[in-house]
Amino acid sequence: MADPKGFLTTPRREWPRRPVEERVRDWDEVHVPGALLPLIGPQADRCMDCGVPFCHEACPLGNLIPDWNDLVSRADWRAAAERLHATNNFPEFTGRLCPAPCEAGCVLAINQPAVTIKNVECAIADRAWEEGFAPPAPPDRLSGRTVAVIGSGPTGLAAAQQLTRAGHTVAVYERDDRLGGLMRYGIPAFKMEKHHLERRVEQMRSEGTKFRTSTTVGRDVDAAELRSRYDALVIATGATAWRELTVPGRELEGIHQAMEYLPLANRVCEGDLESSPLSAAGRHVVIVGGGDTGADCLGTAVREGAASVTQLDIYRRPGAERDEEAEPWPTYPKLYRLSPAHEEARDLRTAPSADAEGDARVFAASTLRFVGDGGGRVRALHLVEVDAGRRPVPGTERTLPADFVLLALGFSGPGSGGRADRPAGGW
Repeated sequence: MADPKGFLTTPRREWPRRPVEERVRDWDEVHVPGALLPLIGPQADRCMDCGVPFCHEACPLGNLIPDWNDLVSRADWRAAAERLHATNNFPEFTGRLCPAPCEAGCVLAINQPAVTIKNVECAIADRAWEEGFAPPAPPDRLSGRTVAVIGSGPTGLAAAQQLTRAGHTVAVYERDDRLGGLMRYGIPAFKMEKHHLERRVEQMRSEGTKFRTSTTVGRDVDAAELRSRYDALVIATGATAWRELTVPGRELEGIHQAMEYLPLANRVCEGDLESSPLSAAGRHVVIVGGGDTGADCLGTAVREGAASVTQLDIYRRPGAERDEEAEPWPTYPKLYRLSPAHEEARDLRTAPSADAEGDARVFAASTLRFVGDGGGRVRALHLVEVDAGRRPVPGTERTLPADFVLLALGFSGPGSGGRADRPAGGW
């Protein structure tokens, strides 16, 4: 390690965010542009270059984290970019979107704030593009083999890039009109601006990967035809079959799935629509689901000008510190965290039922039923507090105003490939 005492002398500092009042007026990324790089050298110095680096095990990609931390601390950005790209095709995506289980596995996290691994990763990726350290890498020769990749999300794109670089002729089939899967139409621009995605797609085109958009396998092209046309198929369709909430009143108008809502907001940002047909503007919004997709809906609704926004989480509010018995290091702990969207809702006091800290989330809450206005449109949501076993607590039922409800309950597996699991809205 470059500084043997870095973890003792340097406190953890993260990429600062833009002021809430400023960032909710646009769809740009929430962090202060240019403010990350000056922090990264000292933050990389905090890495202890452990003999047994648990961050490797915690990272789903097996990133060589201590290696590129050391290289960043020495300002060897080219070598750091090479080491990072050795295990990660798209570090500018993961550096912005990954929940960073590597930081939970950092040895420092046993009794200190972890190294800002995710921020270091993002800084390397961005610097690589700025300095030209990530040029297209077409193969020296072709293998004569052909591969079709079905799906252009991160898995499909990564598989396609690796296969192309190995010399195979690769075509990616995507049912949407643009590439990227959930990165394109699910992830809001304030979490990852789409130019990062466009840049990688252009790199892949330069390497020789072919793309077929607006093509649904099984409808626009027959699966048997693909099997006969290509030497191999890679199925990377993701999990798009959303979970339902089967409670009384679900049929009322104004209740939508998160993945009906978020793509339309992204299409507004892409310039396809002037305004979303499912806009939260002026509405009392309740989001059912406490995960990342729910937080994405929260930040989107705030930017659209919702009258109020509340998010329901069926789990009890976690603590601020790791439970050493239930979730010992180096497991990824369930902690009380404030995403940028939660920070925005808190500071703007968007939730009518917010707690004393202004948190827009209602924890340990289960939806009982929806109530309409007599004309078939939702007007209220009845909820009840639940215990650790998700059993209703007697006497805790209450009502929230809700004329716009979003269901963010996760996904149960791959979709049908038809239109039933596709975003609605008339486009």
